[in-house]
Amino acid sequence: MITPRIREAALRLGDVPAYVYDLPALHEHASGVRQALPGIELYYAVKANPAAELLQTLAEHVDGFEVSSGGEHAHVSALLPGKPLALGGPGKTDAELRLPCHRLHVESPNELRRLLATGREADVLLRLNPDLPVEGAALTMSGPFGMDEAGVRECLPLFTDRVRLRGLHSHLASGLDAPSLLRLAGTLLDTEHDEVNLGGGMAVSYASPESRFDWRAYGAGLAALRRAGQRVRVEPGRALTAYCGYYVTKVVDVKRVRGEAYAIVLGGTHHLRTPVTKGHDQPFTVLPTGDGPALTDEPVTVVGQLCTPKDVFARKIVTSVRVGDTVVFEMAGAYAWNISHHDFLMHPKPGFHYLRD
Repeated sequence: MITPRIREAALRLGDVPAYVYDLPALHEHASGVRQALPGIELYYAVKANPAAELLQTLAEHVDGFEVSSGGEHAHVSALLPGKPLALGGPGKTDAELRLPCHRLHVESPNELRRLLATGREADVLLRLNPDLPVEGAALTMSGPFGMDEAGVRECLPLFTDRVRLRGLHSHLASGLDAPSLLRLAGTLLDTEHDEVNLGGGMAVSYASPESRFDWRAYGAGLAALRRAGQRVRVEPGRALTAYCGYYVTKVVDVKRVRGEAYAIVLGGTHHLRTPVTKGHDQPFTVLPTGDGPALTDEPVTVVGQLCTPKDVFARKIVTSVRVGDTVVFEMAGAYAWNISHHDFLMHPKPGFHYLRD
C-alpha cells in the first residue's frame, strides 16, 4: 500500500503520467542498509536509476558508485566530483579503459591487454564467472559476463607495477535472499585475494512489496565469513532505490473483451518497462478520483496506450476501477524509466517530481 505522503502527492498532481520519488524514504532506507553493513564497503549500481536527485540522496550513505559506461562515468563525475567510482561492464572501449576510477573491473584477458596498452595506471579487479549453482535467482549473470578460472589464470602473469591486481569481482545472479547470497559469499570469500567485490543481486519482491531483503542478517553473515583484513564490497542497485519511486497515471477507458475486463491507463510500459522485463504484475493502488464507467470487484488487466499486446502492467488483479481514477504504481524507483523505450509511438514524456520533506 502507498504511504499517506504518496497518496497526497498523487492527488495534488496536475498532468499525468508522472513519476514521484520519495527522497526522505530513500534516505531512511539507505541509512538502514549502511548501518546493517558495518565494515563492508557499499557502492550503488548506477544502472538501476541514474537520476541526479537519487544519487545526491544516496551519496552520504554509500562509499562509491559502480558505473558501466562512459556516459554513466561522466554523469556521476560531474554530479559528485571526487566520489570513488568502480568502472565495470563488458565490451569497454579504449576510451572507457582510460577513464579515471577507483577500481576497474576487467572482463577478459584481452581487455586486460588493451588496458595495459593504454599505458595508464589502474587498480584492477578481475571479474570472475565461477561455475557455482545459483538456485532461486530471478536472473543469472552467466555467458559473456566475466571470465572462468582459466581466464583468470591467463590474466595473473600480465599485471605490472602500473596496472595492479587488487582482487576479484563477481556478480552471479539477481533476486536472491540473504541466506542464498551468503552461501555464495562463503565460496567467493574463501580466496587468497585481499579484496572481493560480491556485486548486488539482493531480492526485491514485486509480489510482496512488504517483504524486504534482510540486510542485518546479510551484514552479520558477511562479518562472520570475511577473514581479518579482507576488504569486502557490495554493489546493490534495485534493492536501494526500487521502493522510493512511483508511477502515477489515470484510467482513460474500461471495457470487456471476450469476457476479460481491461482498464486502459494514460502512458504505458514505454514509461515503466519493469513489469514487461521482469514478467510480473506491477503492484498498484487505485485512488477513487473518477466518475466514469466502472469495473467493480472483478479481475482486471491494466494496460497502457501502446499498440502492442505486451503493454501490460498487471494481469487479472481483483479490484474496482472507474474511468478518471488515479492509479499509483509502486516500486518504480529502479529499472523503470531509464530502461524504457521512451519514443515508441511518440506519446508525451511523463513528469518528474521529487518529494523532499
